[in-house]
Amino acid sequence: MTRHDGTDMAGGKRPRLFVYNGGFLTQPRLRRMLALAGYDLRLGLPRPGDAVAVWGAGPTAHRGLAIAARRSTPVLRVEDALLRSLHPGRAGEPPIGLTLDWSGPHFDPAQPSDLERLLATHPLDDSALLNRARDAIARMREIGLTKYSGYDPDIALPRAPYVLVIDQTRGDASVTASGADLARFKEMLVFAQLEHPGMPVVIKTHPETRAGYRPGHFGPEDENDRVRLLSEPVDPWALMEGAVGVYTVSSQLGFEAILAGHRPRVFGQPFYSGWGLTEDEAPLPRRTRRLTRAQIFAAAMMLYPIWYDPYRDRLCELEGAMDTLEAQVQAWREDHHGWIASGMRLWKRKPLQGFFGSEKRMIFSDDPARAPAGRRRMIWASGATEEDTAVRVEDGFLRSRGLGAKLVPPLSLVTDDLGIYYDPRRPSRLEALIGRRTALRPDQSLRAQRLIAALTAAGLSKYNLDGALPELPPGQRILVPGQVENDASILTGAGAIRTNLALLQAVRAANPQAVIIYKPHPDVEAGLRPGAVDTEGLADLVAHRADPMALLSQVDAVWTMTSLLGFEALLRGVDVTSLGAPFYAGWGLTRDLGEIPPRRTARPSLEGLVHAALIDYPRYRDPVTRLACPVEVIVERLARNQIPKPPLANRSLSKLQGIFATYAYLWR
Repeated sequence: MTRHDGTDMAGGKRPRLFVYNGGFLTQPRLRRMLALAGYDLRLGLPRPGDAVAVWGAGPTAHRGLAIAARRSTPVLRVEDALLRSLHPGRAGEPPIGLTLDWSGPHFDPAQPSDLERLLATHPLDDSALLNRARDAIARMREIGLTKYSGYDPDIALPRAPYVLVIDQTRGDASVTASGADLARFKEMLVFAQLEHPGMPVVIKTHPETRAGYRPGHFGPEDENDRVRLLSEPVDPWALMEGAVGVYTVSSQLGFEAILAGHRPRVFGQPFYSGWGLTEDEAPLPRRTRRLTRAQIFAAAMMLYPIWYDPYRDRLCELEGAMDTLEAQVQAWREDHHGWIASGMRLWKRKPLQGFFGSEKRMIFSDDPARAPAGRRRMIWASGATEEDTAVRVEDGFLRSRGLGAKLVPPLSLVTDDLGIYYDPRRPSRLEALIGRRTALRPDQSLRAQRLIAALTAAGLSKYNLDGALPELPPGQRILVPGQVENDASILTGAGAIRTNLALLQAVRAANPQAVIIYKPHPDVEAGLRPGAVDTEGLADLVAHRADPMALLSQVDAVWTMTSLLGFEALLRGVDVTSLGAPFYAGWGLTRDLGEIPPRRTARPSLEGLVHAALIDYPRYRDPVTRLACPVEVIVERLARNQIPKPPLANRSLSKLQGIFATYAYLWR
């Protein structure tokens, strides 16, 4: 058995790997993961000290096995990890993880695999490891991750309760290794009906069968008044919630059924049977240990596989792979039906296409009747009427390095099917997410804490503009961020005080002895948007073009109408007084002088607010790989300035846009 750090268990260098399957050479992701794990792939014949790699028990494995036998060379079995991708490998999508086994395929009970040895002999008693396992199981269920996560959560489920029978593809290696055949599957269906008299039976087909790659063992001929064939790509976790029993031969869905709290009836001999968590029709005598769900998960998902981080091109822990899958799954589930977008300026269309058009190219039209059937409709939030039912789109809270008014493309966008975060007059999806985060699992709390630390250490904000910090007068310092006075957040959520002048007057009246530092909005300073104000007698210092994050480290409090700077101040432990109703107000974390919607009754921690606002709500797109990504990737790109520069033409276009916006404001 080997480790995944480039050495074997004795600490020696890993052997060269000779391969005889073209996939090892033609699939860049597969080749790269093996290289990162310390393996040097070769063609030719192995010498003493070398090894042969084969793909599981696939149709080409016999080539490598024959050469290994003739030359007395060890064999490394390579297989997909148990969380693979959105779609089956036959669709062409590369895996996010691999299993590497020197003893044999993990699905073949003929001899113990490295995974079985882990399950049988590893202590699996480290509390930190098992806590991570429990959190990861909960996260899989919450996100809906499975081996192939490209299912549609909106598809209706069968009416519960029912018995769930899991089909597999004919000729599948795990089925063959378990000695199962068509008759075994038919027998399993009979047992499901006999052991649950009168209960409806749902047969779940394999994703490859639905896609037409390989046939399954069941078909329409098996359906009757009691038995239903379910081929739609439904949420498997939700499907298992409605089941009163789960029957499988060797499907990975049987393993996930264990994680969902079931004790599945198993008619084969998969890796997860025999450990006290299943009802085994054909038990393996050598498997006598009794394991918990957390223990079997820790071995199979954390200790056994290697996982790949496509953004940083390195191996990672399971949690990193789940970050990747979560971002990509969210994007696919929202985009795979396609979008029609209304109210989008020309310069925004290319970035929007990158965010939302990877599955089906977006259609831009202000006429919803042009949308093909099944497409969802989106609209830029500021252009939506109250009656509009389209999904609202807006910039996220880590937007770019540069101003949106200067046409710098965004790194994050939010989509909201209920309202939009800056408009407190109606509920928003962000409010619902904040309400859900009043209690966090340990892994969620830790992730939010690490995100806060990374943001504050790098001094990151929405626009990430550089600027010298002026010398600040001594005393009780209050930072007052100016805003664009025709901004949608002011028009919808500012309350009675809705101009920069009125804000400064209110702050000075309430704090006559304080040192008031006014920070004009960058769009206003750049001459792109309205909101300039005469601060004479109201502010002690105007911090022109100063870095707002550097200012936050030097002040005692922030007073604001609805500025995002209030949220950024909370991340840095600065007291915030809100005179409007921004999304972060009303949850017990700010001093609220504005009119807060009475529906905001939840009391999340700061970590809960951050998880909802920066992890759950936005979508992020990596500017380097151009893939949907987790927030941590964007934080690293911004911190390292790995952001492409916008074209020079954007400067003149942004000036014209600012002129039109100003005239519209003055003549409204």
